[in-house]
Amino acid sequence: MSVLSLSKAVISLSDRLSQLLDHPQQSGILQLVEEVTLPPLMSWLATQQHFPKIYWQGRDHREEVAAIGSCLDLRFTEAVDDAKLLQIYQQQRQCAHSADVRFYGGVAFDRRLASWPEFGRARFLVPRVELRRSETCGQLIVNLNLNEQTLAQQVSAAQTLLAELRPAQPLTPPQKTDVLSRTDMPDFPRWSQLVTQVTSEEFNRETPKVVLSRQTKLQVSDTPDPWTVLACWQGRNPTSFQFGFQFSAKHSFISCTPERLYRRQQDQLVTEALAGTTVRGLTPEEDEQLAQQLLDDHKNSHENQFVGTHIVSELTPLSARVNADEPLKVFKLNHIQHLHRVIKAHLRPEICDFQLLQSLHPTPAVGGFPKASALDYIAAHEGYNRGWYAGTCGFLSSELSEFAVAIRSALLEPGCINLFAGAGILTGSDPALEWQELENKLATIMSILVDF
Repeated sequence: MSVLSLSKAVISLSDRLSQLLDHPQQSGILQLVEEVTLPPLMSWLATQQHFPKIYWQGRDHREEVAAIGSCLDLRFTEAVDDAKLLQIYQQQRQCAHSADVRFYGGVAFDRRLASWPEFGRARFLVPRVELRRSETCGQLIVNLNLNEQTLAQQVSAAQTLLAELRPAQPLTPPQKTDVLSRTDMPDFPRWSQLVTQVTSEEFNRETPKVVLSRQTKLQVSDTPDPWTVLACWQGRNPTSFQFGFQFSAKHSFISCTPERLYRRQQDQLVTEALAGTTVRGLTPEEDEQLAQQLLDDHKNSHENQFVGTHIVSELTPLSARVNADEPLKVFKLNHIQHLHRVIKAHLRPEICDFQLLQSLHPTPAVGGFPKASALDYIAAHEGYNRGWYAGTCGFLSSELSEFAVAIRSALLEPGCINLFAGAGILTGSDPALEWQELENKLATIMSILVDF
């Protein structure tokens, strides 16, 4: 089969859409695919005028996706219990004629609480147009949702969007941002109070770990292009997940995060405990010395063990087998390095992705342990709305699903850049050292945005 240029593939798909009108009305989600030679996907995405815009690249670089528009958009802005969410998901999954139909989206850190405008407590959509690049091919994909409109209406909407696609253009050259002011929530005095509370003997007896976080709000004279920022971030930390959701021109959420929530291929699942942090060294020798100190450090290894134990306990009732015997290793990023342990499971056949999301997220790496009391403390005391920060973002389909934990992330709004960082607080945590850990975790994105 010949591989078309993107412009020729657009014409071919538009013709194929017209031919569908000669066939009887169908139901469900119908997907048309052309193999193509793809342009740089982030550049292509930045050029498009239609929203939503979605970008995804996995940590292992097996696949890269850019998508625009939607033919199905499920957004939950009010409280939705797990049973209702699962019911809606199962209904929509039954609509998909193809195993390759994907729902892209995310779940807020604490879906009990109100989240950011446009994002919701959870939001998943099937894009109208996708560009997917795998190790073996490039694809242009068009999705039609025949449950919500007639075939003729869906064909017309898809052809209109195809006709308005723009060719990729180079991204705007990166420039440092003029920061007018910076506000930290909580500020350091309040942070010190919270750390002292969480590490007190009385509190720690019932809740041994709470992950406290901070929102750093930068007021700026000109909001940078999110895709330029994400591309720069991607270049600094290529071994991380990179993704972005821009539901309108005003708000975008981007992330360059090291942490996988899980990857599921049919009934085989891989997840990880990523917790425990130190900085990188200035020389290879110093770097390895710091890595070994991290492996030997009781506080950090204890924190990682909390996360791993929780994941195993949550996976056990969903799985025929769970393997958490792989050795603890060090995962290196540009400015910092983490303790990292791989966990694998063979899932029971009736388990679906929303059950995995409900069970695994949020992990003790971003919430704490026990989960319920840690989340209650964060909601009552942290002082700001995490929204999708420390939530989970990714995609799901019947054959393959992958989700990352949205740490190392930024919410861009008109005149404002919101940055986020967290630290696991346990017995022995020092407020000043944990505050410095937050600064270390923001070092990469701050070096992209501002001059020091």
